[in-house]
Amino acid sequence: MAANGSDILVIGAGVIGSCTAYELSTRGHSVTLIDQGDVCAGSSYGNAGLIVPSHCVPLSEPGIVKQGLKWMLDPESPFYIKPRLDRDLISWLWKFNRSCTDAHVAKATPVLREMHLNSLERYETFAEHLDFSYEHKGSFYACNTEAGLEHKIEDARIAGRTGIRTETLGPEEIAKLVPETPVSAVGGVFYPEDAHLQPAQFVRAIANEGRSKGTTIESNCQVLGFESSGRKVNAARTTRGDFQADTVILAAGSWSPAVVMDLGLKLPIQPAKGYSITFKRPPNCPSLPMMMTETKVGVTPMADTFRFAGTLELAGLNLTINQRRVQSILNAMPSYFPEMSADKMELIEIWRGLRPCTPDGLPLLGRTDAYDNLIIGAGHATIGISLGPESGRILSQIVEGREIGYDTAALSPDRFA
Repeated sequence: MAANGSDILVIGAGVIGSCTAYELSTRGHSVTLIDQGDVCAGSSYGNAGLIVPSHCVPLSEPGIVKQGLKWMLDPESPFYIKPRLDRDLISWLWKFNRSCTDAHVAKATPVLREMHLNSLERYETFAEHLDFSYEHKGSFYACNTEAGLEHKIEDARIAGRTGIRTETLGPEEIAKLVPETPVSAVGGVFYPEDAHLQPAQFVRAIANEGRSKGTTIESNCQVLGFESSGRKVNAARTTRGDFQADTVILAAGSWSPAVVMDLGLKLPIQPAKGYSITFKRPPNCPSLPMMMTETKVGVTPMADTFRFAGTLELAGLNLTINQRRVQSILNAMPSYFPEMSADKMELIEIWRGLRPCTPDGLPLLGRTDAYDNLIIGAGHATIGISLGPESGRILSQIVEGREIGYDTAALSPDRFA
């Protein structure tokens, strides 16, 4: 087949790939961005749309394994593992368990904090000339049990030690913060630095910005394999022909491990299915994002819509919709919002997507030891939107050989080898 050529080939047109293509094209590079679907066709589309410095504590924190064991076999729980004999899943769970330590939290939290805050700054700049329903109002974690509140206050203490601002609220303060509708909670934590947006609006807008600066975008272009020699990837073989490039950046989310299997690489990423349910925005919709702490369900007002998002389901590359999981999200609503009912709201869409999770809660960002011109940008789990602009900046700096300003070992794609 005839070969297409560019300086840089970015595989995956979700938030990470689109932000990376934008950063590189802005700096004058010739960039081709390809995706097996369309721009923003994967987990970047239907998520909660949160920019969350509050999420600087990694998923693999002490105590999560004990809690997860209670949840993992319950199909309606916030965290569910579909029982199956899978060597990669077993290996991932073993590495996850090893990462659930205070030492790891102490190492990972400052990295995540810096990435979230730098992304927030970039979003503020983008919002000056792009429309993606951006609002910087903070976010609130509502707790309807004392145990949930105690855990969330401890998370706030950890975040606070890194400089993240937090406010612990009682029921009266919650009523003032969310006057639009009654919230059933014994207390909660407010994070004033958080923000939110409409994720599909942003990803498409930033991809178009990249296109305006010279990025070539190829949709419905699936990678079938690679041509390589020694330590160099020469070309990607795709359903649209071969693509040659001096540098290849893999940002294919949950599909990243399968894409590079042809190169003999094993990326420790497990796809975690999540769901969202989007309604037309009701009159009593909260004006800022909220997390229903005990059920791990987030609610986000997005322009004229209202979205509920949650659950973490390790079931492989499986995009079937489990109605019990959807119903578990809806069932959480009346426990926190006694005057709101899904039956009284206009449904727009039920969505599911696969979030790419690493065992330690940090993304894979950097070059691999196996190939000189292959860079990985994947594994952002549930915080891809929040980390997208900063990840794009980091990847562009790696391409150009500049200092990224982070603990490179903490983000290295080879750190689990």
